[in-house]
Order: sequence, then C-alpha cells, then structure tokens
Amino acid sequence: MDKVEALAKVSPLAAGEKKKVLLKEHIIEIVSDAGEGAQKAGQAFGAISAKSGNGIWTVEIIPAEIQPPPRSKVGGSGNRIRIGSFYITNAGDEADLVVAFNEQSLLGRFESDNMKPNAIVLLEDKWRDHADPEIKKMYREGLDELSKTKLRIYEVPMEKECLKIVQNPQRGKNMWALGMLCSIYSRDLEAARNEIRLTFAKKGEKVIAPNIQLLESGYAWAEENLDFKFEIPSAGIKDRQIVLNGNTALALGVVASGMDVCAMYPITPATSASHYLSEIFEHVGGVVHQAEDEIAAAAFAVGASYAGKCAVTITSGPGLSLKTEVLGLASMAEIPLVVVNVQRGGPSTGLPTKVEQGDLLMSLFHTHGDAPKIVMAPATIEDCFYAPITARKIAETFRMPVYILSDANLATGQQPFMKPEFKEEWVAPPFDQSPVPEDMAPYDWDEETGLSSRIIPGQPGGMHTLTGLAHSRESKVAYDPWINQFAMEKRSKKLAAFQKTLQTPKVHGDKKGDLLIIGWGSTLGVIEEAVDAACEKGYSVSSLHLKYLQPMASGIKEILQQFKQVMTVEINYSDSYKDKFFDENNRRYSNLALLLRARYLIDVDCWSNVFGQPIKPHSIIDMIEERLK
Repeated sequence: MDKVEALAKVSPLAAGEKKKVLLKEHIIEIVSDAGEGAQKAGQAFGAISAKSGNGIWTVEIIPAEIQPPPRSKVGGSGNRIRIGSFYITNAGDEADLVVAFNEQSLLGRFESDNMKPNAIVLLEDKWRDHADPEIKKMYREGLDELSKTKLRIYEVPMEKECLKIVQNPQRGKNMWALGMLCSIYSRDLEAARNEIRLTFAKKGEKVIAPNIQLLESGYAWAEENLDFKFEIPSAGIKDRQIVLNGNTALALGVVASGMDVCAMYPITPATSASHYLSEIFEHVGGVVHQAEDEIAAAAFAVGASYAGKCAVTITSGPGLSLKTEVLGLASMAEIPLVVVNVQRGGPSTGLPTKVEQGDLLMSLFHTHGDAPKIVMAPATIEDCFYAPITARKIAETFRMPVYILSDANLATGQQPFMKPEFKEEWVAPPFDQSPVPEDMAPYDWDEETGLSSRIIPGQPGGMHTLTGLAHSRESKVAYDPWINQFAMEKRSKKLAAFQKTLQTPKVHGDKKGDLLIIGWGSTLGVIEEAVDAACEKGYSVSSLHLKYLQPMASGIKEILQQFKQVMTVEINYSDSYKDKFFDENNRRYSNLALLLRARYLIDVDCWSNVFGQPIKPHSIIDMIEERLK
C-alpha cells in the first residue's frame, strides 16, 4: 500500500470508537464542478444549522465563467458555511473541513489559501479508477501533492453510494454530502429531512423521497465510517429568526416598503433579487418589468415614479454605467427613485461573480454636471431588508434618487436575523391628489431646505411641462443666467437638509487611540472581529463604519482627530503603501479614503485589495500588527 492509499483509507468503526468534540465554531466548504448542487447543499446545511440555534454566515463560491470547463482549479463552484455558538458576521478565515467532489476543485481552494493547513478533506474517490487514464493520472498526482501537506484526507465513495439509490449521482450527490455533514456536526436528521421537503416542495414527492434517501444514506455512511464527530452548541438565540441571503432580503424589503414597481434587466450578481421579487410581487399588487436593456429599465422606473409611484431599479456596476443618463434626468426633474446596485468586480465585464466595492465614486459622481443623490450602504443581511424601506421614504421626501450599494458578498451570503414585524409606517400613505394651489409652482423650492411639493400627472391645477433642461420654479427652460445657479443651490440644499437628520456613527472600541479603521458596506463584521482580536493582543485600535456615504453625518471629523493614525479597509483598488515606487504624489487611494481625505483634510491611509474574495479577519489583524509595531 503506497503513502496516498494509506492516508486515504477509510475503515468501518468499532462500537464506541468515535468521540464527539465540542467546538466554538467551524468553517466548512463544499466544492464541485458547476451544476452539481454544491451551493444548494451548502445553503441547506447553513439553514439547518441556523434553525438549530447556531450563528451562521454562508458565501457562495462561484466560478468566473457561466460554464467553466469541468474538473478545473478555477472552475470550482460551491459554498462556504461558517457556523458558531455565537453571532456570526462574516465568512471567517480558512476552512476547517472541505467536502470536494473532485480533486481539481479541491486544489483550487488549497492553492488560493482558503484551507487551514491541517483541514479535514472528504474527497470523492470515483476518479481513482476512472476509465480515462488521463483523469486517473490527474487524480493520483493531485492526491500525491496534497498528501505532502498536513491535510487529513479521506477518500469517500460518494458516487458508489449514491448509485444504490439514484441512476444519476450528479443529481443526488449534494444531498448525500449533506447527510454526511449532518452526521459529522451532530445535526438532527428530522430537521434535515424537513429542510429537504422545504427545498423541493414545488417538485413534489417524486423528487423529495429519493433526496431524503440520499440524505439518510450519507448520514449512515458517516456514522459507520468516519472517526470524528463534532458538536457546535447553540448560540442561545431565543428570538424568532429568519435565514435569508442579501438579495432575498432586498426583495422582501422592497415589498415591505410599499413600492410596487421594479424595473430591471438581468445582470450578475443582482439578478436573483429581481427573480425572487418576480415570484412574490404580484401577490401584493406589485409589478416586475424586465426591460429590453438597462437604459430602458431606468427610464421605465423614472416614468413610473413620475406618474405617482416610487419605483426601484435593480442592477450591478455595468448596468449602473448604462443607466447614467436617465439617472441624471431623475436628479434634474427631482423624481424620487430607488436604485439598488449589487456591486461586482470591474471595470468593464470585470469579475461578474466576484465581490468588490468599486462603485462608490461612480455612484456619487457618475452623471455629468451636479446631480445630488443620496448613497447608503447596508452592512449586514438584516440591513439589506430595511434599506429599501428607508430609501423609499428618503426618495419621496427629498425628491431625488437614493442609491443602495450592496455587493456580491451580501448578495449570496446567508445570515439569520430577528424576524421583522410589519409596521404601517413603512408604507407611504396614498398620494394626496388634491388640487394644486394656484400660487404653487411645480418646483416651489423652500428657501431654507430646497424641498418642494410633488405634483403628479392629472393632479388638478398641476399641469406643467417636465424637462431635463435647466429650469426655473415654473419648470420653464432656464434662459436667464441666474436661474441655473439658483436651481442648483436649491437642489443642493435638499442634500444638506437630509444631512442634518443623520446621527453620528458610533465608534467600535475606545474613542481615542493609535489607529482607527473605517469601513463601509459588507466589511463591517470582518473589521470588527479583527479589531476585537487585535485589542485582545494589546493593540490600541478601534473602528468606525459608515452606512451613509453621501452625505456623511456630522461629527466624523472630530472622531478621526482622536486617533494617531486613520485608515480605511475596503474591497476596491488602491496602490500599495508597501511599494516604494508610489509616493504622496502618485499613489492612488481607495474610494472611501479618497472621499475622507478630500472632505476632512486629514491624512487618511488605506488598505484594500481586489482578489475577488471576502476579506479574512487574519489579513486585517496582520495589517494592524504591521502598522502598530
């Protein structure tokens, strides 16, 4: 027996040989070729764990191509599930256990530093004796390479076991793997059966029954053959919770807000929000309009809002680029609009399935001329639900576009949060269509706030010409030199008036010290976890998270001034401060760092990357130690 065979051998266990190990947390990955259901298995395992009382965070592992070549390192698809006996806010560091349907997907995760050096690996063994000698060779070489590491590798006869139940193992291996994980992590088997019933409810008993058999088979095999078993105690959460990903939360937030028109064009990673909305919207009187392109979607949304609705358009970075002209019209005509941008890697087609926070500056400045808009960024899955409710209120009150900047990390990540209880104030009252007073102009700007009353088509006494040209209070073209300046001032005052309603964000940690880290969007959890860990090591570091990027709340400058160093942590590009080629004259800063430097005239540094992956806590901890030693 060679070294690889000895390493991978799995033998049935004697009674009482297995001991259950209590864990505070674990990170599990399921990886496969695209289309083998690893993502669904990961989502189901995350949901089962959350319903068992654990804190969870899941992140989909998505290949860059729609149909990548099978058995390739870069084409791996799947899911990462972080489970803990506490509230989980991010995807964590390297994986503790990996279920791999082929060795190439496994190698891809290993070589990209996504696995702990001593991680447990459960690897499909069908490739060892594959009919294709080249595939058999690749498997042996891959396993030989991995055997030189400290990984604990177990070859598992997944396909062989699945063939006892179904004719096509590719259609069932994911549920067999789910059963194996339920055994390993001491999950209740009936809870897992119920999750399968829920997952395949629309497909009926013909699909549900064999998937439950596969689940039970994987569970039984693990109980009999694996020499380890874990238990992660409940986090003790007693409140009623729901488990959603960010895109589903956004869609439900749109429904809860009372908005009833969504105009969109499919684009990764935003599409699933629109798809889910299209499944449920008609039941509450809503309409999802799939336009012929992004420009048409924006125009449809603006038209619906002008007609008296408050519409939402959902897109990603390239789509936002295309919508620019129409969004400028919404600003000029002061038409309320909610714009959801689920960010991805760029520029151009960029990294369609990977996470990035590269659209902040574009969201603020992408239209020509001065076009005020409000930009907010949810930081958690729960925020994704409440953001559309808040955005709708702001858009209608201040008659301007409101942007919600989500990203691919939030879009596919699952997290439990307290079940929302609907409140009547979330939904705007019916539009008042009383006759417009004779002395009221279409843009009757208040001198102090810039606010004006909204008039919709058909409202008695409100007839006027809507124009995208610079215009006066009466909506007439601004031929006189002073009118454009005057109108710009009034639209800007609306932004200033909104700014005065914002509360100063709270510092996480001490209010003064050696280093303040500032973040926005989905980096909240990972930054705060890293800051807490660094403080435990004795470092003087705190963090600040911004949910409103335009405008920013008062009091931020005073917070920054209490720290010796200030820097942002972001998932967008910046030139490295370690590279000696860059200096203060040519170095490019990350998006938020650039904004803070310009607004507060404080030397704000930055640390960022565009690897297309969520930032890991240890990466930030390493950076903190480097900066403060």
